[in-house]
This record gives sequence, C-alpha cells and structure tokens, in this order.
Amino acid sequence: MGGIGKYAFTRLLLTIPMLFILLTLVFIILRVMPGNPCLSMLGGRNAPQSAIDRCIKQYDLNKPLYLQYFQYLGNIARGNFGTSIRTGRPVVKDVFDRFPATFELAIFSMLIAILIGMFTGIFASTHSDRLADHSLRIFNIVSFAMPIYWVGLMAQLIFAVKLGILPVGGRLEPITAAYFHPITKFYVLDSILQKNWGLLIEVLKHLFLPALTLGLVQSGFLGRISRSSMLEVLDKDYVTTARSKGLRERIVIYQHALKNALIPIVTISGLQFALLLGGAILTETTFSWPGLARYLLRSIDARDFFALQGTIVFFAIFISTVNLIVDVIYSLIDPRVKY
Repeated sequence: MGGIGKYAFTRLLLTIPMLFILLTLVFIILRVMPGNPCLSMLGGRNAPQSAIDRCIKQYDLNKPLYLQYFQYLGNIARGNFGTSIRTGRPVVKDVFDRFPATFELAIFSMLIAILIGMFTGIFASTHSDRLADHSLRIFNIVSFAMPIYWVGLMAQLIFAVKLGILPVGGRLEPITAAYFHPITKFYVLDSILQKNWGLLIEVLKHLFLPALTLGLVQSGFLGRISRSSMLEVLDKDYVTTARSKGLRERIVIYQHALKNALIPIVTISGLQFALLLGGAILTETTFSWPGLARYLLRSIDARDFFALQGTIVFFAIFISTVNLIVDVIYSLIDPRVKY
C-alpha cells in the first residue's frame, strides 16, 4: 500500500471515533432538548394518553437513557438507523431517497461557485489596482455577505414572477413527476440515460435558480481566495522568467501560474462543498426542494430522534469522504505533498 493509500486508510480509521463522539453528542442533546416526538407526531397534548403511551413504548422511549444509547449503538453497528417517527419509514430509506436531490443541487451549485469565483478572482488578479479589480472585489464581498434566503427570494421574484421564464420551485412540474420513473433519482442523469431531452430541459430549469442562489453566495469567498492565491503566484521568480522569455500573457497565467495557484483553491473548494450542505437547508426551504437538508429541518421540528441521528451521521460520513478526496487531489496537484 502506497503513501496515499496508507493515509486514506488512516483517515478512514480516524472517522470511526469521530462518528462515535458525534453520535454520543447528538444523542445527549436530543434527549435534553424540550419536546416529545410522540406528542409532535400525534398532534400535541390533545392526543389520547393511550396513543401517546403506545408510541413511547413502540420506540423504546420509556427505557432508561443508557439502555436507549447502547441499543442505538448496536443498531448503528448493524446498519440499522431506526424508523422515522414522523414518516414511519426506515431512516436509511428516507435518507437515500432524498440525498440525490441534495447532492445534485450541491454539485451544480459548486460548479457555478467555482466558475464565478475563479473567473472573478483570476481576472481581478491580472488587473490589479484597476477599476475591474476593485469592482470584482466589491462584487465578491457583497455576494458572500448576502443571505441565501434573500438571494433566493429575489431570484424567484425576477425570473419566476416578473419574467416568468423559470419555475418557482420543486424538481419537476407535478404532472411530469406523476409519470416520471427515475432510475438513479439523480434527475439530470436519469433524463440523459432515458434520452428524454425535453425532461432534461425541464430538470435543468428547475435546478437553475436554487443552484445559482447557493453558488452565487459561495462564489464570493472563492473569488477572494483565487485573487489572493494568483497575486502571490504572479510575484514568483518563475513567472517573471516566463514573461522575460517573451511568452504570451495568457500562456504565463494559465500554464505556469494557475496550476500552483490552484492548491489553496482546491482545499477551500472542498471545505466550501461541505458548507454547501448547511446552506442547502435555506435553499431547499426557499425553493421547496425535496432534499435531505429539508428532511433534516422537518425532523428537527418533529423532534424525530432517529431521523435526526441518522441524517447527521450520514452528513458526517459524506463530509469526511469529501475531505479525503480533496486531500488526494491536493497531492496530485502538488507532487511535493507526501503522505
């Protein structure tokens, strides 16, 4: 096993105690929080006491906390995340039904964030201390500071209400969704696999506004990092040497400077991708996007212990995987990095 293989294996082993600590903290916090999931599910204190007692017994909420804790750890070890109190379905099934929507939104949002962020950052760095530089710096600061829900509402107002060219929310029109049979539940991929180009256009129309909203807000920070990284690289001796050889400025920037400038950009992009999951909660709520973040929010409202625990653990595993992939890409970009 090579150096990168050993590093990846070590990181996977370190994920186990991290998940154990996270599970413990989430378990304790949820039990300390006020509220009863059975009361939430049955409609409040007006529900019959017999129904409440049956619900509490069904989900073992009447057992001592330490027994609930060890029982839950045992279920997790067997891959059983429990049954959602709110939906009545296995949490694993709920998570995997909704994850494709969130992942699809995150991927397209990240692409938009990278395109806008890197373009504005690189362009500003090559026009340092000019009007374009100052304008793009202000743009990046403003875009990063804007609340996601406000950007989403403005996008809906402009493109959906005023212009009427894009849908206001959801993944598909209700009529289309009734007859659509997804294969992977990644709608963009499914429409391509089925060679249904009309469906693909409709999917992209529904995806565009939420992805643009989330990507635009994230692009501001990437733009500032891209600008700083490029300015630092452009002052290096090898860039000066390349220019002194008479190479065109485009070749100097994109073939000599950009690759080294990408190292911090890739690292930040990986962290930003993990943060997208947090921003997705507001975006999915604003655009009625049926993803995992919205499922998590509804589970919080319902005090759904099992759904919350399962979703948070899934997020933790996903973020750890993303960070590991970023580290591997980092070593491929910079050969000096050894593990």
